[in-house]
Amino acid sequence: MRDGTSVDMRYLHWTGRRLLGTAELAKEPDNTDPLKEKNPEPSNQVQEAVDHSYYVSKMYGPRDRTSKDLWVNFDVMDKGKVKIHAILSTTHRQAASVSLSFDFPFYGHALQEVTVATGGFIYTGDMVHRMLTAAQYIAPLMANFDPSICRNSSVLYFDNGTALVVQWDHVHLQDNYNLGSFTFQAALHSDGRIIFAYKEVPVPVSWIDSTNHPVKVGLSDAFVVFHRIQQLHTDVHKRTIYEYHRVDLLKDQISSSTAVEMRPLPTCLQFPSCDSCISSQIGFQCSWCSRLQRCSSGFDRHRQEWVDSGCSSQSLLVAVNSSPTERQCGSLSLLSVTSNKGTTEGLAAQQEKEEIEEGKAHAGLIAGILLSLLSMTTVVMVTFYLYHHPTSTVSLFFLERRPNHWPSMKFLQGSGNPAYAEVEPPIQEKEGFVVIQQC
Repeated sequence: MRDGTSVDMRYLHWTGRRLLGTAELAKEPDNTDPLKEKNPEPSNQVQEAVDHSYYVSKMYGPRDRTSKDLWVNFDVMDKGKVKIHAILSTTHRQAASVSLSFDFPFYGHALQEVTVATGGFIYTGDMVHRMLTAAQYIAPLMANFDPSICRNSSVLYFDNGTALVVQWDHVHLQDNYNLGSFTFQAALHSDGRIIFAYKEVPVPVSWIDSTNHPVKVGLSDAFVVFHRIQQLHTDVHKRTIYEYHRVDLLKDQISSSTAVEMRPLPTCLQFPSCDSCISSQIGFQCSWCSRLQRCSSGFDRHRQEWVDSGCSSQSLLVAVNSSPTERQCGSLSLLSVTSNKGTTEGLAAQQEKEEIEEGKAHAGLIAGILLSLLSMTTVVMVTFYLYHHPTSTVSLFFLERRPNHWPSMKFLQGSGNPAYAEVEPPIQEKEGFVVIQQC
């Protein structure tokens, strides 16, 4: 997770469309495990499910029983497995790596490790840099929290083999201590579900000042593009991070005793074969890359490998083909396409060839004119299409070849964004349970 190469902090928001849906989340049977959800009772506090393309979120209000059920009570956990991170509980703007005992699917990618930060969020990238708050995060309540200013503040977590629960307990804002303490959780489940639960939120989230630290509630993921620059006969590797999707939850819905459940939607990465990839109907335009033996929409963390392997070009060919399954899965050989009337077509072709030879000069002139008109028409149509469909496969194909013209926003030093430091190994943590008291 540590790399000495330079990082150019540019972020491209490929958020795509965000649709409001009314699909209901599947209810699961009651379970005594506090890490498992329970059937909610009907309540006007439950919002309709909101489709974010990659996730479906559902908010539970303070009067809904599910809000309490989704809160993980550490008092009933195995106290030997509850870990209180000593450094995170006593420092400001620190982040520490936490290994998972299970594979956690995030935007279709299996994560074995995450980075917990004091600022109320979990960083999910594999490259730690000074601006963890910009992208690739799971943020129940990202803000300028400083556990060091109160001796009863702590950052603790619990992993039972199927879920990791991180709790920011009685943390205060560094730049506004008098607002009170915040207590909230983020639970990452092995099936990809993400739950935000809030026990104490003393003020509306909109009141929190974002001058010295971003204030976010939601998810984000990005892909990294590598650039090689030659300087003084040496190769310098430069990395640019592009955010391709973000889930922004409504901050005014967050208060004490509320909860948010986010369920992952299917992604192209889950399809193991070409046929299942091309025939999928999940809301993404999935393409199969034979070189990588991988299904993708082009928007995932393997973007660099997808481009370097020529998968973008292959996807472009499929986009203009009337039968993408045959073209991409190799079931159609363009050289072996024949007609049942082969003999008749052969004679017609011979006759056409003789006619072309007789009028070669005339045909060449006509072909040249038609080619020029076709080229001009194609340029106009492509330009029109790219302008109105900036996130389509064809648009990405051209964008990949002009990275310097990508719309991006550069985060410069001194721009007010916080710099996070990572806790160096060995991670200092202690096992056990602490009785929390008010400051």
